[in-house]
Amino acid sequence: MAKPGELRIIGGALRRRLVRVAQVEGVRPSPDRVRETLFNWLGQDLTGWTVLDLFAGSGALGFEACSRGAARVLMVERHPQVLKVLRENAEALGATGVELLNADAYRLPAQTRERFDLVMADPPFGNPRTEDLLSAVSTCIKPSGMVYLETPTAVVAGDGWTVHRSARAGQVHYQLLVPRIQQAADLAGAP
Repeated sequence: MAKPGELRIIGGALRRRLVRVAQVEGVRPSPDRVRETLFNWLGQDLTGWTVLDLFAGSGALGFEACSRGAARVLMVERHPQVLKVLRENAEALGATGVELLNADAYRLPAQTRERFDLVMADPPFGNPRTEDLLSAVSTCIKPSGMVYLETPTAVVAGDGWTVHRSARAGQVHYQLLVPRIQQAADLAGAP
């Protein structure tokens, strides 16, 4: 059983493994039931996916993606103590597909040429800057990709985005968004 300051990976190859959570203000792991719902929405198997985990914090989302077969998980975090704990966890788990990067999560998407199948973001609850974040990730997501957000209020999809799935657990609103171009392509191919 996970103790305070730890979380348990809930699915995939690393299921039941514990990771430490940096005891830094603002770091709040995604609850088990939220992670379970997210990966049910995604279909559990992320084999071969490239994943960008912005505001990595506890690493709960990124390590879950790695556990479920993602080929590459790029975790972005700025706080030095949080990065240190994430590195220790990645090493202890043998998570070779995880890469850690000290960068600004709002700026990195526009600075990379890489395109991701899934972008996950759990920005600071005090000021999530959701519109800025969606604008930034629109430059680094594959046309068939998805964006997962955890926010204090429900996201109203703006230009270029459609809310594919959404739910709430306590104070956390979580949603899976798809680019509108993907939705249009899916509808065009529907019988």
